[in-house]
Amino acid sequence: MTGLARLSVNQMTVKQLSIPELVEGCLELGVPGVGLWREPVREYGLDATARLVREAGLAVTTLCRGGFLTAQDPAERARALDDNRAAVDEAAVLGTDTLVLVSGGLPPGSKDLHGARERVADALGELGPYAASHGVRLAVEPLHPMYAADRCVVSTLAQALDLAERFPAEQVGVTVDTYHLWWDDTVPDQIARAGAGGRIHSFQLADWTTPLPEGVLVGRGQLGDGSVDLRLWRGLVEAAGYTGPVEVELFNEGLWARDGREVLAETAERFLKYAG
Repeated sequence: MTGLARLSVNQMTVKQLSIPELVEGCLELGVPGVGLWREPVREYGLDATARLVREAGLAVTTLCRGGFLTAQDPAERARALDDNRAAVDEAAVLGTDTLVLVSGGLPPGSKDLHGARERVADALGELGPYAASHGVRLAVEPLHPMYAADRCVVSTLAQALDLAERFPAEQVGVTVDTYHLWWDDTVPDQIARAGAGGRIHSFQLADWTTPLPEGVLVGRGQLGDGSVDLRLWRGLVEAAGYTGPVEVELFNEGLWARDGREVLAETAERFLKYAG
């Protein structure tokens, strides 16, 4: 299906599938790209995953995730930087040029959002050149404000760009994710800003459905099931000059409980219907 030419399915959308099953399913449907996660890749084997995906002719559009860079303790900070360098190395082996970063939440006992964001900036200053030397870009992903305390102190695209623009675009850009940003009426201007600077390194789709599940991490809705005008969002990033993959990333226990091949096929169909 030619309408799938830019589709990438993030591994978490169908996490019940093994890496070989995901690759086989994408080939059968004509899905040309996959977004991978570090933990299942390590479990299957980094080199084995890279070889399997490469021989299948699939593009690895992103590797998730790096980040968690807000620690105040020097030893914790050093461990986080080492882990992110390892993530860059893994991305390079897998052949992707984009490592998605989730910044991290507030350290225990802290209420200093500004200070936490500045520590993210300091880390980007160290990691950006290392990533670029390996042919990898860092994509700072703003998460919905409900995650600011424990997971991501970067809540808006404007905040992400304020961080990214301190560094060369070939080192640091942003991820635009509809699930996290759909509510923000300043986003069209910020997407234009990101596009003008060549900083849209990743574009991800998920729908917003309510009520949110307990824990909220697994509330990302299947395309078309919620409140987001997905085709409008695709139009916004393309008007800003983005021509890269369109990655569907869903965390949803209802989807994970189903047959993974069926979910993969449904995702491709929904992509064509609502975002193609």
